[in-house]
Amino acid sequence: MKPVLFVATEAAPFIKTGGMGDVVGSLPKELGRLGMEARVILPKSGDIPSRWCENMVFLGQFDVPVGWRRQYCGLFKLEHQGLTCYFIDNEYYFKRQGLYGFGDDAERFAYYCRAVLEALPRLDFQPQILHCHDWHTAVLPVLLEEHYRRREGYSALRTVLTIHNIEYQGVFERKVLGDLLELDEAKYFTADGLDFFGNVNYLKAGIAFADVITTVSKSYAQEILTPEGGRQLDGLLRRREGDLFGIVNGIDCELYNPGRDDSLAVKYTHRSIGRKQMNKIKLQEQLGLPIKPETPLLAMVSRLVEAKGLDLVAEVLEELMALDLQLVVLGTGEEKYESMLRVASHRFPGKLSANIFFDDTLSRKIYASSDLLLMPSLAEPCGISQLIALRYGSLPVVRETGGLKDTVLPYNEYTGTGNGFSFTHYNPQDMLHTIKRALKFFHDQEVWPELVKAAMSSDFSWHKSALEYAKVYERLQASEGKA
Repeated sequence: MKPVLFVATEAAPFIKTGGMGDVVGSLPKELGRLGMEARVILPKSGDIPSRWCENMVFLGQFDVPVGWRRQYCGLFKLEHQGLTCYFIDNEYYFKRQGLYGFGDDAERFAYYCRAVLEALPRLDFQPQILHCHDWHTAVLPVLLEEHYRRREGYSALRTVLTIHNIEYQGVFERKVLGDLLELDEAKYFTADGLDFFGNVNYLKAGIAFADVITTVSKSYAQEILTPEGGRQLDGLLRRREGDLFGIVNGIDCELYNPGRDDSLAVKYTHRSIGRKQMNKIKLQEQLGLPIKPETPLLAMVSRLVEAKGLDLVAEVLEELMALDLQLVVLGTGEEKYESMLRVASHRFPGKLSANIFFDDTLSRKIYASSDLLLMPSLAEPCGISQLIALRYGSLPVVRETGGLKDTVLPYNEYTGTGNGFSFTHYNPQDMLHTIKRALKFFHDQEVWPELVKAAMSSDFSWHKSALEYAKVYERLQASEGKA
């Protein structure tokens, strides 16, 4: 099978701001277990901890064309737990606090894509598939076609683009086209190319020119084909529908393992779920909540933004706090939601613990201690919190959208099947009704232990997803190019 190079801006454990970092850090390792050679290349960001940088091996340097200029590029390599990762070094572009949101992002990521292509002949590895992730690398397939396809060693390269979230597209002023990308305007600035209402759209470029497009769940792949879900790219996506595949993300089941997790006060498995309650007692103690192991603990581990359903929570918070439960929230986000939760924690002491920060160790304690995890998302391409919650025996309460619909099977009391609870409409009363339904089963000591066991037995390892990606790569191997 053809070797693959993952081209991304984040990969755990080196640098991560969201789910893409988990995917790029985990999927190549699982592909390796299937016998495929898969490696990763990243920018050498200023946010990468020094302990990683100190172990990098310098492979050499070269110049990269950026418009009429040429910029320095250093190439580094690091091996970690069987994963080989390369790093593109340019302190002007990447030695900053934060990965995104700078005024020169168009230039930074145009440079990065060109640098990756220039680096290929210099690697101790010859990929035949470039797997690009999100808008930051989505212009690479266009640059490959225009500037590299006719060079020796590039003609057989194939490209995959994974859309992790279509909300983020990389839209820049039109002058970027000539100044940075050096593309023929008549050839590429078309309705099906880079044009986006007079601007340049990096994600649109990748959708138009990548050989295959994937996204992070089957339901999300269908949602982005609609005017509502496609965010003005649905027309182009429908034209590429035959090359679009939805593959749900997995999690690293060794990393997230309540039977071995040293973050927990007490380790447990699906065969010893009674021990889970001891973690609840310790968390209640740590957060200053009344120690009531018999009281259901509802958790939210989330970015506090509109897309995560915080408006629904705000609308029924009074009614929610009137229920016999404790609510623990962990995360940061928009000021209005942070303030709402801070105020509510003072209004409902002993009922609500608002932790307006993020801490990985605390998040694991919350997963292990909670009985229910609330994810009422307005939109959720895949989601990882519900997968971790299932692994730790915390039953998700979710809205049926994107990956939440694909991974959480609502409990059916008549058949005994299911691993969580869900509601369809983005409506606060529907959410509240579903929480109340979940609480009813929590108090049924015949049903609840079986539900927790079913949740912990759900298989969301990367193995199944890696097999699906392998099929996508095999499709490219059998293809002469885009369909």
